[in-house]
Amino acid sequence: MERVKVVIQATDPITYVGLSSYLQQRPEVLVVEQRDQADVQVLSTERVGPEALARLRNSAADGGLPTVLMTGELGEAPLLTLVECHVVAILPKNSVTGDQLVDCIVAAAAGNGVMPRDVLGTLLRRIKVLQQEVLAPNGLSASGLEPREVDVLRLIAEGWGTEEIAKELAYSERTVKNVIFNMTSRLHLRNRAHAVAYALRAGVI
Repeated sequence: MERVKVVIQATDPITYVGLSSYLQQRPEVLVVEQRDQADVQVLSTERVGPEALARLRNSAADGGLPTVLMTGELGEAPLLTLVECHVVAILPKNSVTGDQLVDCIVAAAAGNGVMPRDVLGTLLRRIKVLQQEVLAPNGLSASGLEPREVDVLRLIAEGWGTEEIAKELAYSERTVKNVIFNMTSRLHLRNRAHAVAYALRAGVI
């Protein structure tokens, strides 16, 4: 099995040394110094405060590695912000075992996530509130797509042309073209194929 390259961040130096020493002994992972060399990032912090959030935002701005967050206190942490910063696993710093940490690192590298049940429940409730109070009133879904954009993309994905889409949805061809143009511009998508791929990844078509 290929070793997962992991970069470590910690808000205190003793924890950094301890994590580095432990993970260097594990055959599943390879500790690297630079984020651009890594597959996964581990961030250890006592609490998700301004310093930890700044580190996560900086990492996300640099391209965003899947991040395993070890924290002693989650409190009222902005869970949606953590998700936006590519946090895919949250572990209790004071009780997590070495095996659990390595399992989470391997899972993160494979595109999976690990969240405590209470955290997952809270996150889902906050997403529901976001959908009901912010997105839906503005005619958007969680993907950032309007309902008619989803309709157009679904037909494009089935191979329909502009004229066929216009007839099916009772739009003018100009309207269909405007829907596609506005959507690709707003979401910085290159073309129709890119827009379809975006919608597929978002799970809306």
